[in-house]
Amino acid sequence: MTKGDCRIIFFGTPQFAASTLQAIIEDGWNIVAVITAPDKPAGRGMQMQQSDVKKLALQYHIPVLQPEKLKNPDFLEELKSYDATIQFVVAFRMLPEAVWNMPTMGTYNLHASLLPQYRGAAPINWAIINGESETGVTTFKLKHEIDTGDILLQEKVIIEPTENVGSLHDKLMLIGANLIVKTLHGLANGDIKEQPQVLSTNTKHAPKIFTETCKIDWNKTVVQIQNHVRGMSPYPTAFTFLNDKKLKIYDCSITPQTNPSNMIGQYETDGKTYLSYTGIDGLVNLLEIQLEGKKRMRVEDFLRGVKL
Repeated sequence: MTKGDCRIIFFGTPQFAASTLQAIIEDGWNIVAVITAPDKPAGRGMQMQQSDVKKLALQYHIPVLQPEKLKNPDFLEELKSYDATIQFVVAFRMLPEAVWNMPTMGTYNLHASLLPQYRGAAPINWAIINGESETGVTTFKLKHEIDTGDILLQEKVIIEPTENVGSLHDKLMLIGANLIVKTLHGLANGDIKEQPQVLSTNTKHAPKIFTETCKIDWNKTVVQIQNHVRGMSPYPTAFTFLNDKKLKIYDCSITPQTNPSNMIGQYETDGKTYLSYTGIDGLVNLLEIQLEGKKRMRVEDFLRGVKL
């Protein structure tokens, strides 16, 4: 099958997906339509904003569909009219079977983990929160149960000790885009073999992150707390409280030491250069923070304007 014969429909919304769409376009594949989220109001003026995927598709004059409901009969009929050979899904919501079962060669997904590890909505966050030293990206074929389909290709990535979810996201975004292109070539040439996912006793999951998930538990080790901060930075951001006000923490260092148990979760500061909280086995030294009602800033700048 040639690139021209392959009729691709692409599903995606954020920049992570747009990077993949760009790679497919630049490699010369025939993208017949793009499905993305409806425009939404955002910003101070609440102006209607297009998704990153839609902006890119319009640059290349690719038809864009933005269904509110994926089971809508009119949408399904329009989708069918594009006669897709393959569909690719990157950072999009769950598809009903009527959608993913439509193309002749199936629907494939890019997931930001080494499946079956970290199935779920937040694989990049949880890999860092759990202190992993490596992760990766996987392409797999969709089936009924989410993130369970047969694997096509994987590529590993080292997680650096100082890396946060923002930098790892950007790294995986580029590697994932290239992996999708490799997957397309393999499918077109017929030389790619699907492998079933094999679960083990140490398989970890990546559930959706809620506000309560972001709250720091000071009864954990300082290493665990630092990983928690890294795994939430810059978004959705780990937080604690400072004098009853919400304090977001974007970056921190740690000082392992023995501490009395009654000091856990308490802060100490010289009012000028440092602000630290106590974990069960040391200090967590805040480096970049944002107090409720204030701007994000380095801790030294924060202490210049606040008396604790």
